[in-house]
Amino acid sequence: MIEKLYSEFDTDITIRVKEGKRFHQNRIDFSKIDKLGQIENYSSVLEEVVILKHEDKWVNANLIAVQPTFLKMTNMDNHIVDGKSYLSKKGKNFAIIGATLLDKLDGYVPQNIGNEMVVCYVPKTDLKIRPGKSPFIAQNIMIAGRMNFNREVNSQYFIVPLNLGKELLNTNDHLSAIYIDARKGVDNEKLKTELAAMVGADFEVKTNFEKNELIYKTSKSEKIIVMIILLFIFILAAFNLVASLTMLFVEKIKDVATLESFGASIKLIFRIFFIEGLLIAGKGILFGMIVGYGVCLLQVNFALIEMPNSGGEPFPILISIADGVLIFSLVTILSVIFSYLPVKYLIKRNLKG
Repeated sequence: MIEKLYSEFDTDITIRVKEGKRFHQNRIDFSKIDKLGQIENYSSVLEEVVILKHEDKWVNANLIAVQPTFLKMTNMDNHIVDGKSYLSKKGKNFAIIGATLLDKLDGYVPQNIGNEMVVCYVPKTDLKIRPGKSPFIAQNIMIAGRMNFNREVNSQYFIVPLNLGKELLNTNDHLSAIYIDARKGVDNEKLKTELAAMVGADFEVKTNFEKNELIYKTSKSEKIIVMIILLFIFILAAFNLVASLTMLFVEKIKDVATLESFGASIKLIFRIFFIEGLLIAGKGILFGMIVGYGVCLLQVNFALIEMPNSGGEPFPILISIADGVLIFSLVTILSVIFSYLPVKYLIKRNLKG
């Protein structure tokens, strides 16, 4: 889920200048990029923090001006919740806005008639500002659709065509970044190394994993943390098994004495209570596995639980046999330990070997 949410919007490779916000496009030899067989698509990008206004609502947003290839690179068609996935139509410029961002503006995307429109205020850069004049360039921009990727994208990003971005930022030959989408099966690290050598030391080349390093590391360690928490829960639950075996032994102490009088050995009595403990634990393990996998199957097929603030997207479930075997093994080991030790103690304390 993490890879789907972040990797589809964050392209495989991003090239930025190390110093400053923008660089002259002539500093990149695009002909060399075109010749690289490992690249599926790429897009030149302009970025800027802007202000959006709709009626009496104002919000800050991250404007991204891109080429049409960006929509294909990010699989935008599958992330549009209202409207359509395009940035220009019949010679007119359009924008795609984050779903949460449009909600903050109290805007919506009409289904049949016309297009919603917002006012985009872009700070003037190279222009001289006279007293009494606005420090912003204002532009009415029609909304083609609203997108749903993840919380960050939904609440911050406003995508426009590159030609409109150049007009708003008053530049024809400067870029903020280059987004690159690698072909399937290509090693991003190797492609990154090749691109870094191509563009030179003045540029920073990062993979999508490096851009969201904390998120990916957290998602990978989360499973281990959850497993450790479950282990503690299993240990706490195992004390119920100790209590059950203790009560059973106390209840059957007279029967144990009878067995001893019939010639039953200590080992036989120990084996009886030890196996009883394993049976109690085994019943719990079997019932727990059936209920656990049953709930997972219901979620996969019927989407019973939805993620908060996701627009109705179901909470993701991946059924793993390996995880089931791991949990089964851990609980079995704990069951053996918490059956063996209490019975051993009770036999030693109450019976004479």
